[in-house]
Amino acid sequence: MANNPLPAKVDLSASAAKGFSHPIWAARADRLQSASGVLLGLFIIMHLHFESSILLGKDAFYYVVQFLEGGIFSETGHGYPILTQVFSAFMLVVVMIHAVFALRRFPTQIGQWRALRQQLQFLPHEDTKIWFWQMVTGFLLFFLAPVHLFTMIMNPDIGPHLSAERVYHDNAWILYVLLLPAVVVHAIFGLYRVCVKWGLVQQRFALLKFAKVLVVYLMIIGIASLVTYIVIGRTLELPIIPFVPTL
Repeated sequence: MANNPLPAKVDLSASAAKGFSHPIWAARADRLQSASGVLLGLFIIMHLHFESSILLGKDAFYYVVQFLEGGIFSETGHGYPILTQVFSAFMLVVVMIHAVFALRRFPTQIGQWRALRQQLQFLPHEDTKIWFWQMVTGFLLFFLAPVHLFTMIMNPDIGPHLSAERVYHDNAWILYVLLLPAVVVHAIFGLYRVCVKWGLVQQRFALLKFAKVLVVYLMIIGIASLVTYIVIGRTLELPIIPFVPTL
């Protein structure tokens, strides 16, 4: 009687998904995407508040800058602009890491875009709309954010007059007009989606309402700060003399 051969052992390793499509790596990529997104989102909230200190006057913004640049550890009290360069370079790396993991879910084919459009029309769920705008703003930030960060790396000088010079005389306001709404929408709704995705909150609709209010609030202080820099810049004559506090 002939022996029945055992079924050939299936080589699971050969047929397993590779790269980020593998369940383990996909989960790790999701965690890294969420972690980097949370870091960037919280940074944007703090950054806009630091910038909005110009609304309290030139002196207020000057002292905020000196504090962030370690002025208390400087003999002259003017701080270390290199800290701005190092931190900008670090944030650029975080942005690139976040972008790499986020691009996994970006539609790359016309059929995928058509399916997304049909879903938005057939089932206009608010979270689906938020995800769509996350993609749009993320695409814009992929080009806009590095420009801003490279500028800060190459020219880290910050102050009431120096920042106003950059905004008005160097026409950086054009970049910021595009960057501000994109980064605020992407950051705040990104934080909302992270909280929902990982089950960090129970009151989902309350959180969404808070996110919308926060978007409006950050847009208001961001626009007000930008207008203030433009107004200051228009009053300055070239070459720009760095601001010195009255006291």
